[in-house]
Amino acid sequence: MWRRQKGAETVSTGFSCCVRLLNAMKNATLILTAAVSLFLSSCTTCPFGCKTTSKGKVEHVVLVWLKRPGNAADRATVIATAKKFQAEISQVQHLSVGPAVPSERPIVDDSFDVGLVMRFNSKADMDAYEKHSVHVNAVKQTLLPLAKKLLVYDIGCE
Repeated sequence: MWRRQKGAETVSTGFSCCVRLLNAMKNATLILTAAVSLFLSSCTTCPFGCKTTSKGKVEHVVLVWLKRPGNAADRATVIATAKKFQAEISQVQHLSVGPAVPSERPIVDDSFDVGLVMRFNSKADMDAYEKHSVHVNAVKQTLLPLAKKLLVYDIGCE
């Protein structure tokens, strides 16, 4: 570093360039941080699954294997019946229903025909759903006649 006298002030030419560069980098970092923060704040969370605000809620997962595996008409009947649950049973807060997604991954079980995921505000709401006439009739008239196997998982959100 070298200094030269210019009037009453001393100019350090070696560091003045570095100081300007550091200030420019600080400004660029500030602008980038603001842009990323704005971008991320516009993101929303997926509507299903347990979130921190879902404490106490219950996820009800049902997997259905049909007596006639892969039968499109039977699968469509089960899906249409399940869609009535959210429309007609007030305790069902959210419903996702559809066919298994084929996978080559050995850990993935894609052997079922239809999967349902329902969200309830509480176990009491899930218990009320289980006894609701729409659900009881669907089990008797659709699921039991068409299903070879059912697996149910109930998950409490933390």
